[in-house]
Amino acid sequence: MRVRCARVRHVFTGRLMAAAISFAASMAASIPAVAAVTLPAVPEAIKAKGVLNVGVRCDQPPYGYQDEKGAYAGVETDMARQIAKWAFGDESKISMTCVTAENRIPQLTAGRVDLLIATLGATPERARVIDFTKAYRWGASGVLVKADSPYKKVADLDGQTVVTPKGSVQAKWFEDNMPKVTTLRLNGTADSLQAFKQGRAAAYAHDGATLVVVADQDKSLRVLDDVFLVSDAAIGVRKNEEAWRDYLSASVAKMHDEKLFRGWLAKWVPEGIRPYYVNAFESPRPDGK
Repeated sequence: MRVRCARVRHVFTGRLMAAAISFAASMAASIPAVAAVTLPAVPEAIKAKGVLNVGVRCDQPPYGYQDEKGAYAGVETDMARQIAKWAFGDESKISMTCVTAENRIPQLTAGRVDLLIATLGATPERARVIDFTKAYRWGASGVLVKADSPYKKVADLDGQTVVTPKGSVQAKWFEDNMPKVTTLRLNGTADSLQAFKQGRAAAYAHDGATLVVVADQDKSLRVLDDVFLVSDAAIGVRKNEEAWRDYLSASVAKMHDEKLFRGWLAKWVPEGIRPYYVNAFESPRPDGK
């Protein structure tokens, strides 16, 4: 599914939007100043390649997607270009590979890419396979249902079928926390959304930001006012590449130090919903972790 983010008009209703705006405003003055960040040397193994090989999402606006011309777009793709500029002196020295929730970690461990900036939640299960950098934002999961459905909360889905992409943290969450839910796990966002619209599942669970885009474009759908599974998003790297991990962690710190995320969010996120995203990038997690 390719979504043109420039045409998206996100609409958050209910307590989630009100809380996000209020929390962002209350925290804005309390974010501590960060000392200027100096990047360490680029590891020789990466420098020798002369290009940044990065896995990004192609169907997750506003983080990573392809526009109507097939060009890579979104906040995470701008992060990747910035890293290429710092590492190689030129943001065009980059090779982006589309990855899905299911194949992104195998793409990394097989050496097809050297890092993942791909809406990747830093979970204990994944940390057994790959390493994570410093987190650059937090995110919450959500559930999409038909506008006329009776469901109000996630708990109402007990005993129902929920579709979600293979390899997603949402699938694992339902498995661990709501075992009476049947999870229909499909290849990606487009397949999951299509199956849900066809009536093969009572709901579609995924990243909350993605679902809001879908609901705004199709008024027959709505997002439950009940978020779950708050987690950090970080850059993924292979095990035993500590110098590369540390370089990328320093890059994330430098992005925050130079307030680059503010510019990228202004570029890719409509003004009406922007406080929610600024909150996710700049404020502490709402669950206090």
